[in-house]
Amino acid sequence: MTTPAAPTVAPTGNLEITVSRAELLRELTAAQSVVERKTTIPILSNFLFEASAAADGETGKLTITATDLDQSMRTSCAAKVKKPGACTIPARKLFDYIKLLPEGDISIKLMDNHWVQIRAGRSNTKMVGMARANFPVVAEFPTSGAFKISVASLKNMISKTIFSISNEESRYTLNGALLVLKAESMAMVATDGHRLAHIEKLGESLDGISGEKKTLIPRKALSELLSLLNTTEAETLEFADDEQTLFFRVGGRVLTSRKLTGQFPNYEAVLPRDNNKFVIVRSEDLMSSIQRVAQFADERSGAIKIRLEQNELKLSSSSTDSGESEDTIETPYNYDPLVVGFNSQYLIDFLKAIGTAGEVRLEFKDAQSAGQMRPEDGSEDVKYRYILMPMRI
Repeated sequence: MTTPAAPTVAPTGNLEITVSRAELLRELTAAQSVVERKTTIPILSNFLFEASAAADGETGKLTITATDLDQSMRTSCAAKVKKPGACTIPARKLFDYIKLLPEGDISIKLMDNHWVQIRAGRSNTKMVGMARANFPVVAEFPTSGAFKISVASLKNMISKTIFSISNEESRYTLNGALLVLKAESMAMVATDGHRLAHIEKLGESLDGISGEKKTLIPRKALSELLSLLNTTEAETLEFADDEQTLFFRVGGRVLTSRKLTGQFPNYEAVLPRDNNKFVIVRSEDLMSSIQRVAQFADERSGAIKIRLEQNELKLSSSSTDSGESEDTIETPYNYDPLVVGFNSQYLIDFLKAIGTAGEVRLEFKDAQSAGQMRPEDGSEDVKYRYILMPMRI
């Protein structure tokens, strides 16, 4: 007895398919953000379309790939495949054009000289593609060694750390966040040298992990992953890696990213141990005060001053150009007075990440040591903290 052949993707052949506009647009939307806008390599501004017919001849599949050589996205949707084959189509132009078409079926056909014909209703368009052979080879998701991770947990971890990643190209080991997987927990940490965000989720069950697995994920891949996780209904994603590449499979989509090489700094050494002065304030009050006071901070440094005295927290700023401002929040505080300076934008980033619903705890040692902020009413199984280096004011 012979088993039916699995769907195969023809590397060449004159592709001819019909696909629903809604489905095509959904997958193009997912893939287009990976396409390099200003590339010196023309083929990278194209999508690769590969159509494969199923063994029964009824249903078929269109696979769409986009890459900028650092990362790639591969996604697919159902299609009626008249002729299996492959072609490349200018990504931006195609995406913009499909958005303007009415709902209904679209037929796509590869013509001579890599031209691609697109017909929908009364519209008939031909676009200039490029040879399929020029499109870079994109690594396949590994057949073994993948870990299943909770979508909700990872989404939360990325949104709580991504803003602390360094933008300085020269500090490339800081251009990503470190993911730490253990059998019963996962953590993510990011730092730019001035601040550090650390979140740990307990009570995860990760099969196949003994000890711990540390992976540095580039910022670009994290933001791509976040938009993937925000649009999926899947509850878990699969994560795998090899020597050069990271792979994330969410539903029917696979994101790959080149690995960041190098050693992430020993972040545990900078986590404050003895910040014994603390104050608890409503996140909303703190956010409003910082935003008001920050209007009058020095434009270059964004520095504002936090003064803690008997049962009050004072925020102030001044600059020769714009003036000065002070805001006071009444709150229990019974330690020695303390004055410390911080970058106002760094404070705002953290408050945006936790949302303004609850309370936040600010912990200090003295004016020269790192401050620590964390949500006061966090859940038992999620530990989130934000460490901030003080500024001289």
